[in-house]
Amino acid sequence: MGVQFSIALLVALALGGDIPGLTPFRSAPPSLGNAFPAAVVTARPDTQAVQSSDHPSKTLQPESRLLLVRFVDGEFARVVQPLPGGKKGYKIPAGKPLDMQHLSDALRLYGTAASQGDTVQITSIEFRADQIVLKINGGGKKHFHLRDHLQIGMGGMSTPPPQQTQQSYAQQELPGATLVLDYGRNLPDMGPDDLKRDLSVLLDFSQQHSATVNWIDTLAPQFQQAIKDERAVVGMDSEMVLAAMGRPEHKVRERDTEGNDTEDWIYGTPPSRTTFVTFEGNTVIRVKEYN
Repeated sequence: MGVQFSIALLVALALGGDIPGLTPFRSAPPSLGNAFPAAVVTARPDTQAVQSSDHPSKTLQPESRLLLVRFVDGEFARVVQPLPGGKKGYKIPAGKPLDMQHLSDALRLYGTAASQGDTVQITSIEFRADQIVLKINGGGKKHFHLRDHLQIGMGGMSTPPPQQTQQSYAQQELPGATLVLDYGRNLPDMGPDDLKRDLSVLLDFSQQHSATVNWIDTLAPQFQQAIKDERAVVGMDSEMVLAAMGRPEHKVRERDTEGNDTEDWIYGTPPSRTTFVTFEGNTVIRVKEYN
């Protein structure tokens, strides 16, 4: 009996049967330590995808636009390559070398608005989806000659404007330029220095009077007061007049009775108040107002 029971017990244990009152022999469960690496492996790819994915650059923010207008619009720069004229503007790809052949073709087709070494001023900034459009010296447009349409009235009589020669017309043409800075994608967020760097293939902003620096404080008291009053006075140079009155609507060059070459900056259009600021060289020699 004892031998038969022992043999039956051994057979049951070998077959894995459940015997009441006995704990069956089970294979040990997998170690809990092996479970954690599996969880890490599962989670890691998602984390790496977030860290290594190519997110688009941050687009231009409203506050950045305000800074660009504040610290770039109105700035002076020295021309390092001739600027083409034309109303549509000259397109340059941001962050890429200047295509000299393309520039040469544009100069031949549209003429030269500003030559190398000239000092120019940014007078307008426009933001598009993928481009920044900057007007230089008023932009590429044909200038209106006020003197060609102005008649001086006196005692009920009017005197027609003096006839201009073809040469003097050519001298009066002072076209501006339009630059289209093309980023080829949504405008990235940037600061004033970034924009100036992107324009450096054509314009050099170093060693120029900054519109953001209180340059007025360095001037003589009479010029400081005139600028505050937004008027021109004799003895000013062109930059002082720009600071006081802004860019003129028209410019006219001529030779006076003594043979000196002069240039009139004309503010306003008759019959409204009109101011003529006359330069000889870069110095104001006369200021006349007509009401």
